Amino acid sequence: MWRALRHRNFKLFVGGQSISLVGTWMTRLATSWLVYRLSHSALLLGLVGFSGQILSFAFAPFAGVWVERLDRRKLLVWTQVLSAAQSLAMAVLTLTKVITIYEIIALSLVQGLINAFDMPARQAFTVQMVEDRADLSNAIALNSSMVNAARLVGPALAGIVIGWVGEGWCFFIDGISYFAVIVSLEMMRLRPFEMKRTTATMLQQMREGWDYVRGFRPIRTVLLLFAVLSLMGWPYAVLLPIFAGQVLHGGPHTLGWLTGCSAIGALGAALSLAARKSLVGLTQVIQIGAGVFGAGLIAFGLSHVTWLSLLLMLPVGFGMMMGLAASNTFIQALVPEDKRGRVMSYYTMAFVGMAPFGALLAGELAHLYGAPHTVIFTGACCIAAGVWFMTEKPKIQAIIRPIYAEMGVMRADGTRVGSERAVR
Repeated sequence: MWRALRHRNFKLFVGGQSISLVGTWMTRLATSWLVYRLSHSALLLGLVGFSGQILSFAFAPFAGVWVERLDRRKLLVWTQVLSAAQSLAMAVLTLTKVITIYEIIALSLVQGLINAFDMPARQAFTVQMVEDRADLSNAIALNSSMVNAARLVGPALAGIVIGWVGEGWCFFIDGISYFAVIVSLEMMRLRPFEMKRTTATMLQQMREGWDYVRGFRPIRTVLLLFAVLSLMGWPYAVLLPIFAGQVLHGGPHTLGWLTGCSAIGALGAALSLAARKSLVGLTQVIQIGAGVFGAGLIAFGLSHVTWLSLLLMLPVGFGMMMGLAASNTFIQALVPEDKRGRVMSYYTMAFVGMAPFGALLAGELAHLYGAPHTVIFTGACCIAAGVWFMTEKPKIQAIIRPIYAEMGVMRADGTRVGSERAVR
C-alpha cells in the first residue's frame, strides 16, 4: 500500500504537502464560515465559491501549455509563494477587522488564478517524482489519502481555532504552512530540466491538446462524467455552513464535524485504491463512486438530525473520492508524456473549473428552494450521470484493452495478468 514512498522525492513531497494541506483545509472552512457570519446568505456563499474557481476554469488550457514548457518544480515553488502571500493577506484583513465580502471575493479570484497553474503542474509533476510507472497509481492514491487526512484534521482544528480566536488565525496558519512545501521541493533531487523546443504557438498546442481529449473516447468520457459530478455534486460543500447553522442548528464546530466525517469517508476510499495492485477495473470503480456519491447526497439532504447527517457524510466523501482518485489514475496511466500537461489542464477544468458554476447554481437554488432540496436534486443528477457512464463503459473497455495489454497489465483475452478472472 505504501510502495510509492520508496521514491525519495515523493516522500519529501508527502511530508511537506501534509503540513500545507492542513492549513489549506483550515482556510477553506474559515472562509466559508466567515462569509456565512458576515452575510448569512446562501447566494453569497455560492458567489465566493464561484470567485475562487472561475479563473482556474478560464486559464487552465493556457496553464497546461506552460506546464509542458517550464520547469515544473520552479513553477510549483512560485505558486506556493503566491498562495502564502494570498493567505497572509486574508489573515491581516481579518485580524484587523476590516475585511468585507468584496475583499474575500477579490482574494478568492487571486487564489483561483494561482490554482490554474498549480493544479496541472502538480498532477504532471507526479511522474517526475515517481519514476517507476508501476508505482504511479499508488502515488496518486496515497496523495488522495494525504489530502483527506488533512481534510479530516484541518476543519476540526479550524473549528477550534475559530471558536477560540477567530477566522484570521486560520488564514495565518495556512500562509505559514506553504513554506513546508517550498522546502520539500527545494530538497528534491531531480534530473536537470530540459527545455522543450517547439515551433508551435500556444494556441496551436492548446488545439492539439483539445483534439486529443475530444478524439480519445476513454479520456473524453471520464472527463465528461467528472465535469457533471463537479458541476452538480461538489458544490454541496458550499452549502455546508447553511446545513450546520440553519438545518442542524449548530455552529462552526458542527461545520468542522460535517467536513471531517466526509474526509473520513474519502480517506477510506483513497486507502482502498492505494491497496489496488492493478489499473484494471478502474472504470467499474469510477461508476460505483458516482452512484455512491449521488445516493449519499440525496440521503444527506433528507436528514435533519445531526448524528445521522454526520454518518451520511461518510458515503458522500467515500463516493466523491472514489471517483476522483480513480479518474485521475485512469487518465494519468493513458495519457502520453508529451501531452500530459495539457490533458491535466482539462482535468483541472473538469475538476475545479465546473465547480464555480455549480457553486452559483447551488447558491441560487438554495436561496429559492432551500439547501436540503438543492442537495437532493444535485445528488439525483450525479446518479443519472453514473447511469450514462455505465452505458459508455463497454465502448471504453474495447478501446483500452489493447492499451492495457501493451502495458502488460492485461492479456489480449481480457483477463488480468496474474488472475484468470475476466476483467470488468
